Formats: sequence, structure tokens, C-alpha cells
Amino acid sequence: MELIKTIRLDETTSTNLYLRNYAGDEGRLMTVVTAEHQTAGRGQGRNTWESEAGKNLLFSIKTRPERLAARRQFAMLEAGALAVRDALAAYADGITVKWPNDVYWHDLKISGTLSECTVSGGLVGTCVLGTGININQQTFTGGAPNPVSLCHVTGHDVCRDEVLDAVITRFAHYLGMVNAGAYDDIDALYAAALYRRTGLHAYRDASGEFMAEVERVEPDGRLVLRKADGEVKEYLFKEVEHVITNPNLTKTRPNLPKGRELD
Repeated sequence: MELIKTIRLDETTSTNLYLRNYAGDEGRLMTVVTAEHQTAGRGQGRNTWESEAGKNLLFSIKTRPERLAARRQFAMLEAGALAVRDALAAYADGITVKWPNDVYWHDLKISGTLSECTVSGGLVGTCVLGTGININQQTFTGGAPNPVSLCHVTGHDVCRDEVLDAVITRFAHYLGMVNAGAYDDIDALYAAALYRRTGLHAYRDASGEFMAEVERVEPDGRLVLRKADGEVKEYLFKEVEHVITNPNLTKTRPNLPKGRELD
């Protein structure tokens, strides 16, 4: 049995769905499926993921973490986000992890991940991380407010397999930390890599916009913000969002889309 089994597809509905239904041989450490095109790729919630066929990375990784308590499953999303962040940081400065699951270059989104775990007896059974990374796509027409690709950042096309190999290598490293129970260490690395990790920034919740700074991210993934008036409040996924307005980013590269509020 291979340590890492890789399956390459020309087209599928979504790589996550493919792995959820996959009944073949798996890698001892992980099984990776990539696709040139997805017909139903999606992100968290009802979000969709736009990707021009053959231009970007669309892949899912299936693992079976060892003795990972269900209440600590956020560590798997941290591992996946950090792996993408590390791989892209080799090409450019300004790569960060935007809570909970995106990877940003400055104020622009370059990658997103959808995490789907199964739980049995209080432990995580399987975890599938579906990731899209914008690599060589020049134009985005799907209405996403702030996309960017690695070729925009670097000024040239980038080898997709090279990036994928780097992500898998880094993910194997972080998965080893998860399996060793080094959750606090992964939490600390995730916190250090966070987008807007210091200072007051604009956010929006059900009550409207406000200024706040990141207090911490709880082990279960809740974001804790300290508002400008001193109030400390915890948020689950989708309960709060960053407000991003930075049109000056277009000066960095002429091809970059104009920065505006994040949906």
C-alpha cells in the first residue's frame, strides 16, 4: 500500500464528493484526488468556487487522523490551511490564513478549503479537506469580490504540480503533529499566521460593522474578538466577517482586481 495515493481526474463534480464515495485502495497516510475541472465545486456554506479548467489546483485530501477528539477537529482545518500557506509563502511575501479556512495574499483571496469530517464514538474517523488554489487564472468572472492568482502575484505562470507537491509535503508534516497530539503547537502556528492578527480592523456581524482586534482562536475554531470598546465576543463560522476595502492594491500588479468589500 502506498503511503500517499494520488488520483488524477480530468473532470468531476467535486473532489470532496469523489473521495466521500471512493471505495478503492487508500494511501496509508492520505489519499489525494486532483481534477482539472469541477462542475460543482463549492466552498463553505453555499459558496461556490470559480476555476478555469486546467489553470488552477483543485484537490481533496482524505486522511484518518489518529485518536483525534471530535472537539479538536478544527486542528485538521488548521493543518490544511497552514500547509497551503507554507507552500504559497515560498513564492511571495504577504501570505496569511484568514479565519477560518481561506488563504490570502494581502487583502486578496488566493485559496479556500472545505473541511468535512466524520465522527464516531467521540473521535474523528475520516477527514476530507477540499482545496482550491488560484494558480494561473488571469481573469475571474464569477462575481467573487477579491480573487487573486499566484501568476498575478509573481508575474508569471507557476507549475501547478510543484505547488501541489509542496502542499502535500507540508500537510504531511502538520498531520504528523496532529497524530502526535501537538494540538497546542498547531494552534500557536495558526494564530501566528492569521490575517490581520494584530491591531484594530473592521468587522461585520448581525448587528452591523465594528472595529475589533483578534483576541484568540479557541481550540474548537471559535474566533474571539475584542471590540474597540473593550467588549470581548466569540463567533462561530459565518457569524462574523472581515470588512475589506483597499482599492490601492491594484497598484501592486496592473492585472489585479480592484479590492472591495468581502462578501
